[in-house]
This record gives sequence, structure tokens and C-alpha cells, in this order.
Amino acid sequence: MTHAMSAGLVYYDGVWHTGNPGVLGPQSHGVWLGSTVFDGARFFDGCAPDLVPHCARAVRSARLLGLEPQLTGEEIAELAWRGIDKFGPRSQLYIKPVFWADDGFIMPDPTTTRFALCISEAAMPEPTGFTACLSSFRRPARDMAPTEAKASCLYPNVARCVREANDKGFNTALVLDPNGNVAEFAYTNLFFAKDGQVHTPAPNGTFLNGLTRQRVVGLLRAAGVEVIERAVSYAEVLAADEVFATGNFFKVGPCTQLDDRTFPIGETYKKARALYWEFARASNG
Repeated sequence: MTHAMSAGLVYYDGVWHTGNPGVLGPQSHGVWLGSTVFDGARFFDGCAPDLVPHCARAVRSARLLGLEPQLTGEEIAELAWRGIDKFGPRSQLYIKPVFWADDGFIMPDPTTTRFALCISEAAMPEPTGFTACLSSFRRPARDMAPTEAKASCLYPNVARCVREANDKGFNTALVLDPNGNVAEFAYTNLFFAKDGQVHTPAPNGTFLNGLTRQRVVGLLRAAGVEVIERAVSYAEVLAADEVFATGNFFKVGPCTQLDDRTFPIGETYKKARALYWEFARASNG
């Protein structure tokens, strides 16, 4: 599960820059006090599925951290299409709007909110499957961290989950919520199939209700598959017939091993992936 991407293009203050321009300094609130938020969208096969919702979520995340974004989701998406056009039509891209505050002490000064849009070449991972293990770390509760925002300050916790898993020889981690129920994989939403039904943890404020997650839930239900959102235990995932994940970077991918248990790349996963790709290719963002 490598996620390599090029430096690409960055739009900041009305100008497109190449590479990684120095638009934040060590005194920027977003650097030293953590007011940075971002989102991620994808362009592949000539389409950018759910581009506007991803950009709109960046705006909501900024407001949740006390910033005052001056752009709407639709305006960011229009800007993103201008950037996408600078790459070839067969490009596979990662589209990342970012907001942060330049000033403030403890609290960000909302009047200093800044914006950048990063577009990088990043290949879509092959759906060969990933491995995971149970993490010793947990997702924070909504009264412990800004869990409803896609906030950069949440990702050191994600990183230590992944580092722990990598040290054990796994690609990623399965992470529990503060109550001991399954929250998600380290940075992707978790699904499993059992006896013809699909189950997924119900959003409870400890992890993002991912846009790709929501899309796959809707597509499966529209195709007649029963999808149950509820509290899920780790033991239930281990006992599943198949396990898969949704996330912006790879969209839909199969889990082939969880700790000592191996899983097939199953038919439910294949159906979910096929439905998503069909939706994506018919989408204009």
C-alpha cells in the first residue's frame, strides 16, 4: 500500500506554482499550533468523482477549526478542474485543498485564513489487497479531538497506528474507538460481508463518515445488497467471510489478512468496486 505522489502543482494567492512552494513559515499558526485542515479527491479515467463534496468538506473542516474560508466547495472544484487541465487526460491525480491560519495564539486568528490547492500525480494502487493488524492505539472521541473535521492534527495518531502495524509486518491497522468497538482501518473505512449481508461500523463521531464510504453504501443498497451500519466488534471482523475498505486514495480495496486470519478477495468486494467504478466513470465531479 504505497502512496507515492509527485510534487505537482500548487495554487496559492492567485498563482500556480510547481513543486512545493514555501507558503507556510515556522511562525504560521497552521505549523506550530495545528490549525491546518485538508481534503483529498481523485482524478482518474477522465473523471473526478465527488469532487465538489470533497471540496465542500474542506470548507466545513476549516470552519470546525475556527477558520473563515473565503471559498465555497463549488469554487474550489472549479479551480481544481483548471488545474486538472494542466495534466494529461490519462493522468491519475490526487487533489488536495488545504486551509490554515497564518496567525493567532492558541486559537487561530480567523481573519488570517489562507488557502492552497495541491494537485499531484499519484497512481491508483492495484487492488491486490492489503494486510492489517489490531492496533494498540484508539481513535479519539469527539469530545477529545476535532474528529468531525479532516484535520491534520489527527494524523499523528493515524501515523503511529500505521507505524506499529508496519513494524509487525502489516500494511495498516484496524483501530478501535474509545468504547472498544471497531472504528475503521487506520485511514480507511471498514466493511465486511457475512452470510450475504454487508456490515460497517456506524459513524459515532470518532471517525470520518467518508465520502467514498457513503457512496459505496448507497450503491450497494441500490443494487439490492443489505448494508447494516452498527456497532461492530473485532471478533466479528475476524469471523467475516470477506473484508474490504473504502478510502479516497484507492477508493475500494480488499483486505486479505487481519492478524492471523486470511480472507479471500470476495465477490461482495468485487461488486462494490465495480459499482463504484461505474458510478465514477459516469460522474463529472
